[in-house]
Amino acid sequence: MLKPVETVPPGIARPRRRSLVWEERAVGYLLRTAALVSIITTAAIIGTLIAQSVGFFREVSIVEFLTGTRWTPLFDPQHFGVLPLVVGTLLVAVIAGVTAISVGLASAIFLSEYAPDRARRVIKPVLEVLAGIPTVVYGYFALTFVTPLLQRVFPEMLVFNALSAGLVMGIMIMPMVSTLSEDAMIAVPRSLRDGAYALGGTRFEVATKVVVPAALPGIVASFILALSRAVGETMIVVIAAGSTPKLTFNPLESIQAMTAYIVQISLGETPQGTLEFKTIFAVGLLLFLMTLVMNIFGRWLIGRFAERYA
Repeated sequence: MLKPVETVPPGIARPRRRSLVWEERAVGYLLRTAALVSIITTAAIIGTLIAQSVGFFREVSIVEFLTGTRWTPLFDPQHFGVLPLVVGTLLVAVIAGVTAISVGLASAIFLSEYAPDRARRVIKPVLEVLAGIPTVVYGYFALTFVTPLLQRVFPEMLVFNALSAGLVMGIMIMPMVSTLSEDAMIAVPRSLRDGAYALGGTRFEVATKVVVPAALPGIVASFILALSRAVGETMIVVIAAGSTPKLTFNPLESIQAMTAYIVQISLGETPQGTLEFKTIFAVGLLLFLMTLVMNIFGRWLIGRFAERYA
C-alpha cells in the first residue's frame, strides 16, 4: 500500500507564504521606485536643457546655429555657428573609435579564442584597470607624452591637437570594447565553433568568420557605448585638444569640442542669464540629441543582426 503523503500543517505554511508575498511586493515596489527615479531624473535634465535653450533660440536662429561655420559668442562681432564644435567633437570621437574598436576587438578575440585561462585571468583585470584611471591623468598623458612623440613624426603638429586627444581617448574606452566584446564572444555556443572546426576551419577563420559575426550584436553594443562615452568626454579634450573653435578636419591642428566649450563657459566668468551663458544649454541639448541618435541607431543595428544570428 502507498503511504499517505505528509503535508505541512496550514498553520505553518500560511505565515511562510505571506512573508514571501510581502517580500516580493517590497522588491517590486523598490524596483519600480528606482526605475521611476531614473525616468524623473532624465526628464528633469531634458526639461532644463529645453527650457534654457528656448531663451537662446529666441535671439539666435536655429538655422544659423546649426549651419554657421563661425563660433565666437564671447567676442564682438558674435557668431553662433556650432559646426566648428560639432566637427571638433566628431573628429576626436572618430579617432578614438577607430583606436578602440581595432585594439579592443583584437584583444577580445585573443582573450576569448587564443589565450589560456591563466593568461585571461591576468590580462583581463589589467585591461580593466585602464578604465579606472582618472580622465585628467589621460589628458596630461596625451599632452606631455603622446604629443611629443607624434611631433617627431609630424613636425607641423601643434601642441594642442585632435590626434593625440583621440588616440588617448581610444585607449581609455578600449577596455569597454574589449570586455563587452569578449563577453559576447564567450556567449557564442560551442557547437558553432565545433562545426567550423569539423569543416576544416583554422582558429583564425573560426574566430573571424564564425565567432565575430555571431557575437556582432554585443560587439556593436560595446562600440556604440564606447563611442557615446567618447563624444561626452571632457577632460581629455580640454587639456590635450585645445580651445580653438576652428572648422577643420586636420587632426594635427587645435580644435575645441562641445564639452570643452561648456567647461570654458562654466568657469564663472560669464554672467548667468546672458545670451553667452545660454549657449551652454543649447550646445548641451545638441550634444544630448547626438548621443540619443547614436544610441537609437545602435539599438536598430543590434536588433537587425540579432534577428539574423538568433
